[in-house]
Amino acid sequence: MLYEGLLLVAIAFAATSLFQLAAGTVQIEGWRRLLLQAFLLLIFAAYFLWCWLRGGQTLAMKAWRIRLIEPGRPRLSSKRALLRLACASAFVGAFLGALAAAFVHRDPWLAFATLALAGVGIGWALVDRDGQFLHDRIAGTRLEQVAPGENAHRRDAPPAEAHPGPGEALAAGNDSEAGSTRSARREPHRAGSR
Repeated sequence: MLYEGLLLVAIAFAATSLFQLAAGTVQIEGWRRLLLQAFLLLIFAAYFLWCWLRGGQTLAMKAWRIRLIEPGRPRLSSKRALLRLACASAFVGAFLGALAAAFVHRDPWLAFATLALAGVGIGWALVDRDGQFLHDRIAGTRLEQVAPGENAHRRDAPPAEAHPGPGEALAAGNDSEAGSTRSARREPHRAGSR
């Protein structure tokens, strides 16, 4: 969640700069501030939906090698992605509301109430039999671990052939047997696909 948050801060900076450029002013007050907040929410939603619907992974999810899937389907449907976004937004929004209540408004009871709501959604993973978040349970989605080197966009894609590393390529230039070693290494893959 921290990686995703850092990425969203960068997206917010870029989107806010575009908004200020379009508004013709750096001072965003009154109705323009509400418009900016709605614009940022739309940008964040577009980021998550675009990433999830393209390959099931945001940039932070790629770093952690996890992918969002809809069990039994090759691709995540738009309906499931929207439902997950709405549910996750409610739980994460409650968490952010708890922070605001605690630090900005200095209201401990409001902070506790909103933190409890966020804790239910996020803490659900601790008691769930599959370790899934509540928003994944509600949306019918799940997070799965991606194997190193697996193609994230297509789960049914054939495995990529092994390519020689830098040391092997250097050895291939100096030793004629290196080429035969490389082809012998690929041979089992070819033999299995015939």
